[in-house]
Amino acid sequence: MSYTQDFLGKCQGLIAAVSQQEEKIQAVAKLFASSILAGRMVHIFGSGHSRIMVEEMWPRYGSFPGFNPIVELSLTFHNLVVGANGQRQAMFLENVSGFAKQILRNFDLSDQDSAIIISSSGCNVVPIELAELFQQQGIKTVGIISMEHSQVSTSKRQDGLKLQDFCDIVLDSGAPAGDAMVSIEGLDTPVAPGSTVGSCMLINCIKAELANLLVLAGAPPKVLTASALVGADRAAELFQAAYDEHAHRVSRLYKKVGIASYVSDQN
Repeated sequence: MSYTQDFLGKCQGLIAAVSQQEEKIQAVAKLFASSILAGRMVHIFGSGHSRIMVEEMWPRYGSFPGFNPIVELSLTFHNLVVGANGQRQAMFLENVSGFAKQILRNFDLSDQDSAIIISSSGCNVVPIELAELFQQQGIKTVGIISMEHSQVSTSKRQDGLKLQDFCDIVLDSGAPAGDAMVSIEGLDTPVAPGSTVGSCMLINCIKAELANLLVLAGAPPKVLTASALVGADRAAELFQAAYDEHAHRVSRLYKKVGIASYVSDQN
């Protein structure tokens, strides 16, 4: 069997793992629908390569407003690798206690909000503290982890708690311990990780179930759609409407944040 077939076979296992979580996926969609229908936001966060799932949810074709993508460049800017803004710094900052509090200080949160945090190991400090802060403010939080990887990994928090300890619902990407899924003859370390594949499937299953719930509630989402499908005029209309709705939603996160001013008191 080729290594390509080996990897694709392992991906079939990821599909099976996601399929077994359909009831949880539907529960997540229901939770997120409540936030979106209330005019609030679903906060979505991932550090490191988990940022991929943030951008998979919103904004991109086949996606719709209702999500607040929290992407910290200092934790996710990988392309320079070394030197200024390098990966070493990002991985260090990912485990600095108190960073999550500074991130959320930017937003006027509500218990009508909900959140989803992605971390393959569930062991880095910033994602864990973010979930803890959401929990303290009554915000229902979903975690996406690799259960097998997390179980054999050690939390970077001193108390040993992991992301899943602060989540109301936990989804499993199905990726193996260590993430990489393919063993190469003559190489003592595996390659080809699976957490992105499994996590992206979870994200899009949630997205599909959520879109259905919004339609059933009489609030069909404004989906970013290619002109090849709906024509240039309709695609442009959806594009503008989706981003305008996002602006209206996100404005609520800033209007009364932190210390009150005469501006925040105005209607």
